Amino acid sequence: MPQGLDRLRAPARGAGVLVAIPIAWIVLVCVVDVLAPSHIHLGPLLVAAPAITPSFGGPRTVGLVAALAVVAQTVIGVLRDPGELLSANHQAQILALVLVGASLVVFCVLRERRAKELEQVRYVSEAAQRVVLPPLPRRLGPLRTASLYLAAEAEAQIGGDLYAAARTASGTRLIVGDVRGKGMTAVSDAALLLGAFRVAAHRQAGLEELVAHLDRSVCWDPEPGGAAGPYDETFITATILEIPDRDGRVRMVSCGHPPPVVLREGRPRTMTAARPAPPLGLGQLADPQYHVEGFPFEPGDLLLLYTDGVTEARDPDGTFYPLTERITGWTGSDCDAFVSRLRRDLLRHVGGRLDDDAVMIAIECPGHTAAASHAMR
Repeated sequence: MPQGLDRLRAPARGAGVLVAIPIAWIVLVCVVDVLAPSHIHLGPLLVAAPAITPSFGGPRTVGLVAALAVVAQTVIGVLRDPGELLSANHQAQILALVLVGASLVVFCVLRERRAKELEQVRYVSEAAQRVVLPPLPRRLGPLRTASLYLAAEAEAQIGGDLYAAARTASGTRLIVGDVRGKGMTAVSDAALLLGAFRVAAHRQAGLEELVAHLDRSVCWDPEPGGAAGPYDETFITATILEIPDRDGRVRMVSCGHPPPVVLREGRPRTMTAARPAPPLGLGQLADPQYHVEGFPFEPGDLLLLYTDGVTEARDPDGTFYPLTERITGWTGSDCDAFVSRLRRDLLRHVGGRLDDDAVMIAIECPGHTAAASHAMR
């Protein structure tokens, strides 16, 4: 059973305690109204009891409280006017309580049905994420890794950002990218590229051939059978890397994506490509030449890959998240701890909610010795 469906039962368990509040209110109103002078009528206040019950109870609880309110109003009418069964005033109040109670029960039924549908959607979304974009393994050969995907949409688990890794005979190949656009089209394009990478990463001998294959795999006409207009192209910014097991130097092709950052002894270095290629999917227009560039990745280094959802995240004043400044001073050896602190710091910077999806991947170079972790400033 999905974990979200279990959460729907949490309010029901707490309703057993909170239901005492509207019941006590019904008893109080009933007693005071019976004892009050004849010109004072407190019966209309009974409607407050079923009105507050949906905040913590389900349809059955609301129906029970509404029924008790109707009974209380009937008792008040009988005790206040012993000579006649019920006056017209009391009959009108009883009818009003019945209508309000029935309306609230219907509301609760519809609310629970909607909540169950939403939880099922979340469950399907989580399952789709595990299939399309699973977390990276903690170990990739000699490398230790940690990955995190933060979706901008509150109910979404996956969007247009992507990442994947593949082991080869001599090392590890990785891709991190960002699809232009949002919604299901972006998810579809991301899944297409990830599938192409997972298949070709083992087959293409050179990094240049791999990137060229990925460029061809990106569909740049989103309308099947239709002509793509000048603003309809699909393209994906990406960085494709190859980390040899023994060489100690990372090989990289940058396709319009934010550059990796290497953290060495608490000092970040941005590995900006000297000759970047255009984003994937635009190769047929630009006829690019893919240049493989390299940078050192030594024992004790921490390599950070990310998408622009991190560096373009703004605080309430509109200030971008200063990534390199915030990670300066980190000398810890735990990738998971690094990503967790970066996540908390990023969400604190934006006030708890991102405007764009964000990916963070931390990779630890083998041979790293344990060091004391310093908190981000």
